[in-house]
Amino acid sequence: MSALPEGFAEIAEDFHALGPKDRLQLLLEFSNGLPALPERYADHPELLEPVPECQSPIFLITEVDGEGRDAAARLFFSAPPEAPTTRGFAGILAEALDGRTVGEVLDTPDAVTAELGLAEVVSPLRLRGMSGMLGRIKRQLREKAGV
Repeated sequence: MSALPEGFAEIAEDFHALGPKDRLQLLLEFSNGLPALPERYADHPELLEPVPECQSPIFLITEVDGEGRDAAARLFFSAPPEAPTTRGFAGILAEALDGRTVGEVLDTPDAVTAELGLAEVVSPLRLRGMSGMLGRIKRQLREKAGV
């Protein structure tokens, strides 16, 4: 797990320290910990990008403070409470990547979701949804940071 970015490495260690049933519970805890959208987005949901790879409706938007790879990246998600798995994935991404530099986020391996040990407890389709979120985050950051 040492090849993972710092934020993901710590989360992956937490998941791997647990059995399959407890991994699902930890995913649900990330769901509960997903920060609420700031008012500027909650009042304007049309600004958020949908993630059609997810089985449940989820929307995201990024912000960049500065330019280039050293700019700070902010991530915001909107997912309904009735979609705890999707919210959990968003919560993981928020905890692992929000506030990191654009370069750190862009250097996150696309396959990082497979390193969490969740393949035993969630379907490949759901894991693909998390990968879809990460791909959209990276694209938005590249555009906004000019890299």
